[in-house]
Amino acid sequence: MTEIPGSIDAVQQMLGAQDYVCDRPLAVITFLALKLGRPLFLEGEAGVGKTEIAKAIAAGLGRDLIRLQCYEGLDAASAVYEWNFAEQMIAIRTAEAAGSADRGALKAELFSEDYLIERPLLRAMRPHANGAPVLLIDELDRTDEPFEAFLLEALSDFAVTIPELGTITAPEPPIVILTSNRTREVHDALKRRCLYHWVDYPDFAREIEILQARAPEAAETLSREVVAFIQALRTEDLFKKPGVAETVDWAKCLLALDMIELSPEVIADTLGAILKYQDDIQRIQGAEATRLLDEVRSQLFPA
Repeated sequence: MTEIPGSIDAVQQMLGAQDYVCDRPLAVITFLALKLGRPLFLEGEAGVGKTEIAKAIAAGLGRDLIRLQCYEGLDAASAVYEWNFAEQMIAIRTAEAAGSADRGALKAELFSEDYLIERPLLRAMRPHANGAPVLLIDELDRTDEPFEAFLLEALSDFAVTIPELGTITAPEPPIVILTSNRTREVHDALKRRCLYHWVDYPDFAREIEILQARAPEAAETLSREVVAFIQALRTEDLFKKPGVAETVDWAKCLLALDMIELSPEVIADTLGAILKYQDDIQRIQGAEATRLLDEVRSQLFPA
């Protein structure tokens, strides 16, 4: 286990060691969240590195990463715990076969820790040998307001209640990272519990750094063309603009094809690595891809 970094520069160095290229504003808010023990709420487009920073923090600090993937209909029970009904039924049948008549003792046994299945929030409240875990609550905007209200209470006290066992309080509050793609607004009451940061698309220089960290085998010319083309795509009227994750994926696809530079043909063949909707692919294919590539090259390599 590594101690919490003592400075903003140390945060950047820790994340950089995990191949996460972090700009200073994000490093500042991350440092404050770690230093003050406050949840960190990250909003931004999909694929800009919100989830990856939680992984990098966990790896950098040597802590366990516990991920709660949010979805529509997620409720408190699914996020905290459930009982192992199959094992409980076996225990009941075994007791019946043995002629056990002590119903009180059987009930106490059935609703004990032995039959408890821990879900992410409960696991995050448990003691961990290597220190408080990193709890990633991913894509919170996919849930509904009742779950938000429950989460607000859980993060206020860092405790959860199981009716049969009572309240379980974290001996040390977990490091909490919440992310949202902003498909809907998250309630202000929850945001007020957190430190907030909008994770934007990186500028050209930082995206080059990210690509060099994640795909170091890519030649400089290819890296510059890939990043410039992706950034040009983000200015187009697309249903889903490519994120940094798509930049890295595309570069790796081009390397797998032994490409050393972009061409209209290879762009057409690999658009599915960066655009995920057919309407977007059709819009960029052919002459439009050639036009963008020409613009990119004129900017990168002016005559």
